[in-house]
Amino acid sequence: MTQEMQKPNADQARDLLRHTVATLAYRAGKALRGAPAHFSEFRPAETSRSAGQILTHLADLMDWALSIARGKEEWHNGPSLSWEEGVRRFFASLQAFDTYLASDSPLEAPVEKLFQGPVADALTHVGQIAMLRRLAGAPIRGESYFRADIVSGRVGLEQTPPKREFD
Repeated sequence: MTQEMQKPNADQARDLLRHTVATLAYRAGKALRGAPAHFSEFRPAETSRSAGQILTHLADLMDWALSIARGKEEWHNGPSLSWEEGVRRFFASLQAFDTYLASDSPLEAPVEKLFQGPVADALTHVGQIAMLRRLAGAPIRGESYFRADIVSGRVGLEQTPPKREFD
């Protein structure tokens, strides 16, 4: 017996986007925490973005996502910062976006567009940072993200410890 999948209502879609943002925070926290001091300048090739430039882009993406959600889309290239300052900026931008998603304020763009644009792009760049950590000799441990304790609204650097990591 088969059942048709029902399209989620607007509240369910918004809740799923918030969970995706929390997933982004969890994965980003893992990739960003404990990076060596020199990591911000690491790049695998001369024409590649450095890890610090990718981190700046992550914060820019979350600022952009918030501007889209508010109906006033604008893009700004953020400043170059130290790794620690860049991490703080990213998580502050992520928190601002999640706070808006959690509010009663209307979304001025479809949830699907917010996901497919800035959020999916950010997930890709977190993966790049994780890969760069390995190339720089400072790998993060693999993890069963299915088992991770990820909760909507928990979007800061501090996350619950991994449930099941592996090498």
